[in-house]
Parts: sequence; C-alpha cells; structure tokens
Amino acid sequence: MTKFNELNLNPKVLKAIEEAGYETPTPIQEGAIPAALEGRDVLGIAQTGTGKTASFTLPMITLLARGRARARMPRSLVLCPTRELAAQVAENFDTYAKHLKLTKALLIGGVSFKEQDALIDRGVDVLIATPGRLLDHFERGKLLLTGVQIMVVDEADRMLDMGFIPDIERIFSLTPFTRQTLFFSATMAPEIERITDTFLSAPTRVEVARQATASETIEQGVVMFKGGRRDREASQKRKTLRALIDAEGEKCTNAIIFCNRKTDVDICTKSLKKYGYNAAAIHGDLDQSQRMKTLDGFRDGSLRLLVASDVAARGLDIPSVSHVFNFDVPGHAEDYVHRIGRTGRAGREGKAITICSGRDEKALAAIESLIQKDIPRIDNPVKADEPKPDAPKPEKKAKAPDSKKGESRKEREPKTRGRGRRDDGGPAVVGMGDHLPSFIALSFDERRAG
Repeated sequence: MTKFNELNLNPKVLKAIEEAGYETPTPIQEGAIPAALEGRDVLGIAQTGTGKTASFTLPMITLLARGRARARMPRSLVLCPTRELAAQVAENFDTYAKHLKLTKALLIGGVSFKEQDALIDRGVDVLIATPGRLLDHFERGKLLLTGVQIMVVDEADRMLDMGFIPDIERIFSLTPFTRQTLFFSATMAPEIERITDTFLSAPTRVEVARQATASETIEQGVVMFKGGRRDREASQKRKTLRALIDAEGEKCTNAIIFCNRKTDVDICTKSLKKYGYNAAAIHGDLDQSQRMKTLDGFRDGSLRLLVASDVAARGLDIPSVSHVFNFDVPGHAEDYVHRIGRTGRAGREGKAITICSGRDEKALAAIESLIQKDIPRIDNPVKADEPKPDAPKPEKKAKAPDSKKGESRKEREPKTRGRGRRDDGGPAVVGMGDHLPSFIALSFDERRAG
C-alpha cells in the first residue's frame, strides 16, 4: 500500500499531513498527485467524499514552494462553484501549507471588495474563488490572470448545473496557454467533456469509481409518502420527517436534511425548532457570516440537524455525518449522489433516507437508473389516517295513517288560512273551481265599454 512519503511531496507538506493524522492516500490522491507533480494536466473523476481536494492542494503546495508572488498576479487559481466549498479549500491550504510561507486570497461573495483588493495587491500564491466574484475583480481592473501557472476547476459538474460554464470558458481564455490544468468532477456530462477536450492537453485520466456511484458504506432507503388532503400534505410530510429522525434514535448523532427549495428549508427548520429539535438552516439567501457560523456549529457538534438546499450538497467535508435525509427527491439524479455523499465518508458507515411523494416517482426512477440499483423501500413510521366508516342512517319511524306525508293534496285537512285554503272544514279550493266571475268572460272591448 502506497504511503504519502512515497509520492515525492515536499518534506514540509509531509510534516503537515502527518500532523493532520493521515498516512495513506486515497485512490484518487494516489493517481492524481504523481501526475500533477510531473506538471501534467489531470482529469479526475471520483465520487464525492474520496479526497479530491487533497488531490490538488498537496501537489500545488509542493510546486509553489519555490517562487515568489507578484502584486495582482496570482501564481495559481482554484475555481469552486460555491462559497462554502471555496472556504473549505482555503482551510485545506491552511492545514497543509502551514510550514511554508505561501500566501492565499479567498474571493467569494458576501465579503467586501476592499478587503479582497488589499490581499491581491500584496500578491498571492494561491487564489481561491467563485467564478462570478473573480470576474468582478478582473473587470474592475484589480486582477491579472496572466501569471497563473496552475489552474484547478473543482466540482465541474456542479459548475455546469449552476450555469457557470460560460464563465469558466472565459476565465480559461484569460490564463496562459502554458498553464497546468487540474480538472475534477464526480460526473462527466457532454458539456464538461467538450471543455476538457478544448482546454486540457493530453490529461492523465484518473477514475477511481464508476461515474455517479454512491459509496457502498451508505445504507439507503426510501419512504413512499402518500399525503392526505392537499392543504395538509406538507405538514404530514414534516411529521414523517420527524418520525424518521426519532426512529433512528441515538444512531442519528447528526444529520443533513436536504430540501429542493429555499422556502422549504426555512419552513422545515422552523417546524423542527417548534418541536424541540436542534436545527438550523443554510442556503444561498443567507448572509455569508451566518452560513459559516452555522457550518462551524455543525462541525463542532453544537448543532445536530443542518437543513440545507443543494448549496451544501457538494464538497463540504464534514467527516462524521451519521445521516442524510432527503426531505425532497432531487430534480437531478446526480444531485442525489452528491447529497448522500455527505455521509459515509472516508470509509465510515452512513445512512441516507429519502421521502418520495407521488409526484416525485419519476425522479426516483431516474436516480435508481443512474446508480444502477433499486433503493430499498421502508415503511412510513407515521400511520396513515384511516377513513372513518360511514355513520349508520337512522331507521325511519312508521308514520301514522293520518300523517300529511303520503296523502294527496285533496285529502289534506286545511289548518290555516292562506291561498287555496278554507277554514270551514271543507276541501281545499283548487284554482277557481266552477265559480268563474262573469266579468272575466267579457272581452276587453266589452269591459272597456261597460
């Protein structure tokens, strides 16, 4: 079995790896690091949670150990689809480069341009950024990319989902043709293949697992949810989620709960808090400082349940997540793999449970087709409300022979005065009978003349 000290990494990098408690590289690291150290382009394809971040940070730090940064001209560039992933990559650099004098800057939204400009002006060895914020700095004339020696695109398939591909192509065009490119993704859509064919030069392809596969250490299950009345379906679904969490008991030490929409993230979080669960929300509309505070609480164990949109589905390295609950079936089958990949990381066991309503059955079928296996069905811990039996109709009481019901109008005895009624005990008058007043029989002219 290969050890890190056999990969020709910088001794100071090896020291940091040892202090972090790692000895053996993962398959993606073992395949990508040697090629990257040789200066070759790398195309890495691996499921989430396999250590892709270290696959590029470790060789980058080794390669950048020599040299000096120039103002506004970063020596390397790492592109990430989300703020959280970019911040995590920055933490990895801090961990592995702590014995080297390398500088870095993190360019993400939610942080003032002034602070970021100050870092860039001093010169940075490693620039970690989201595409939008990077281009904002470039267009303001605060940044040049002509000095980039190493460029990394992390979670490329997520870039595609978020519509960043045109930005990625533009950023590639701003960097030198002689750069080294490291490209990582969990899946390879046709659009991503086109980019790799265009911008990578004879890359070393490192594929350690079939595309879009879930870790075998993750136990999967799905509850086929059937709601009642439409106005009560959402609350019944939240009740099912709470019951599923309770059913896991102490095994559920912490969990990420995924919703498709930001509004559902907020509603679900509010509902969990109402019933006494330790939960907090994270999605793209929240302030960056609040998002990082929530993530820190989840990492240190002070927060048990993290309710998230797909902004948290990719790249977040939280090693000991025991459970993932999909409150909604994701619309894209690939997102399912990334969501459940938040648990069962680094060889640990994990569990992922999905709630599937009737309208989501096609999306579930697409997921099962992608991962090439049927997800076991599990019983809903909340029993459906059984319809109430129809109340027996009261028996009809027998009517007295002289009751009005069933008698003809002629046979009824008039009780009160009124139209067609008599109070003399005789039969009711129908119409005018035979007593037609003579003036009615006259013609109009005769009445007028009279």
